[in-house]
Amino acid sequence: MPTFLASRHDERVPVNGAVAPHSLLGRLGRHRRAVFAVAVALLLVQMAVAMVSTAVEQTPTIDEPVYVGTATVYVQQHDLRYNPEHPPLGKLIIGAGLLFAHPHLDSAFKGDQTELGRRVLYESGNDPWRVMFWARLPVIVLTLLSGLVVLAFARELAGRTGALVALALYAFSPDVIAHGSLATLDLPASGFLLTSVWLVWRARRRPFLYLPLSATALGAAVATKMSMLPAVPLVLLLAVGSVWHAGRSGHDAAPGGTRAKARLLGLGAAAAVGMAVVAVAVVWATYLAVDPRLRWTAPADLPAVHGLRALAIDHLPVPRPYRDGMRVQFGFENATWQGFLFGRLYRGSLWYYLPAALLVKTPLGMTALWTTGSLALLTVRRLRPAAPYLLIPPALLLASAMTGSRDLGVRYALFMPVFLAVAAGCTVVLARGRRPEVTGRSRPGWAGTVRRLRPGCAGTGHRPWSRGAGTVRRPWPGWAGTAGRPWSQWAEPVTAVLVLFVAVSSLLTYPYYLPYSNEAFGGPEKTYLRLHDSNVDWGQDLGRLADRLKHHYPHENVWLVYKGAGVPSAYGIDAPDPRTVPAGRVHGLLAVSDTAIDKADARLKTLLSTSRRVDEVGHSITVFRRP
Repeated sequence: MPTFLASRHDERVPVNGAVAPHSLLGRLGRHRRAVFAVAVALLLVQMAVAMVSTAVEQTPTIDEPVYVGTATVYVQQHDLRYNPEHPPLGKLIIGAGLLFAHPHLDSAFKGDQTELGRRVLYESGNDPWRVMFWARLPVIVLTLLSGLVVLAFARELAGRTGALVALALYAFSPDVIAHGSLATLDLPASGFLLTSVWLVWRARRRPFLYLPLSATALGAAVATKMSMLPAVPLVLLLAVGSVWHAGRSGHDAAPGGTRAKARLLGLGAAAAVGMAVVAVAVVWATYLAVDPRLRWTAPADLPAVHGLRALAIDHLPVPRPYRDGMRVQFGFENATWQGFLFGRLYRGSLWYYLPAALLVKTPLGMTALWTTGSLALLTVRRLRPAAPYLLIPPALLLASAMTGSRDLGVRYALFMPVFLAVAAGCTVVLARGRRPEVTGRSRPGWAGTVRRLRPGCAGTGHRPWSRGAGTVRRPWPGWAGTAGRPWSQWAEPVTAVLVLFVAVSSLLTYPYYLPYSNEAFGGPEKTYLRLHDSNVDWGQDLGRLADRLKHHYPHENVWLVYKGAGVPSAYGIDAPDPRTVPAGRVHGLLAVSDTAIDKADARLKTLLSTSRRVDEVGHSITVFRRP
């Protein structure tokens, strides 16, 4: 069968659609479906092993007991009174795992949500290890499913090779693994939002199928965390754009007159309204799933909210517990919190805290690929329509989070590694001088992988677009000349090296993902010098400390300064707080949470200055010896 020749010999493309591979990544991405499936499976299995093995070794972090206790009340008592500052869906997901753990809780218990978490885990005869594993397992499963969304989204934009790059960055992200293995809400909310945006993107072709599904995922995101609310207007606006594109690109599209355009805009607006209704219905459904009678009594200490915030809360068509939860969140934002960044302890918040923390906590190769992938979305014409879908939502949420008052960790920006993993997959597009491979049915206007030629090109034979002689190939929009550009020769191998760098960096930190920082900032063992709280020490290593003391320091006198929600005695640690006695009585081992070191008062600083560092546990607890 004849071959169409391009302007360069090395751009020869067979008519049968078999694009000649030019690299190992190209062969894996273009022709090896079985290898592609195996690679996807290996990445997800690696991620699952990392999350499960991390989950079974970590004691409860600060937020987890509250969520686990609330989920227990949801499942057993169908009561909404605890933890109103977060909607129920994330805790219902956690509660799905607790159905297998069967935690006991006295129905007559009265106390606040902190006391509730302690009662469920440590004071009701339950095994805290078993309860926490089953609470974390549904979040682990949801994190893996979100990885499939990352894969599917990137595959549509950049083919199989780009999809593998995106999934690899997601699966090896220390922050995603760390928080995906905890019974918390940040990663589930980010996964739901990415799913919603992906479905809105797919609605550019079939809006009536995908927009209702997108609205459901959007409702799930805001029913998990209220911090997703700023993305709602944006997603609805993207839906209008998708409807517009679907109407303008259809084969039976009406002429582009004013009336036709107005009709499309009206359809888009109607679709956005319909999506908003569905999303609100999902929020209502999550509350009704907990308590069909929606019984609710506002907390006595509910913060007062005034001005535009109060106006917005009062007019939201959501259940009253949701609106009161927003008041609690605004109360948190009005409080003054302590922060710690690059060795500086401060009160209040810094607008640049999250970007700086992300710079420390993100693997160097991942940062580079985020950047190049974003540039590909902005500069490659075929990818530009996807840029608003992938770049604006995380940018908007990051800007919103940067105005917050709590500088407590990159968990407030977990949507960044989720969304930008997809963007990074587009880096491979810069390495190609041709349109990415077709991975499914032929796209409209593109038969197989045959290149369109300019009218009058020779060799077109009986094809409808042939009208004369000529040999100039018509490049696809956005792809003209990329094969001859300097970066096309090295972009793909450099991408492979950067992905490998990310994988090695992630594997070397195993199983201590929470305190990860990249090599430029000294690695996990130096994170506490620059960041604190959930960036490094969230109370997760109390069990590891118990094992270390038992096997390496038996029968020694131990003092403990612990920041976390765990109960030391439940893990066999009998150690008083050295700050409660005169300094002269403190001798022996002194175990101190790294966040306590960062925020040390004068008394603790005195104790540490007269002690010698002898050990560390999980890069979050430092052990000193005081003579």
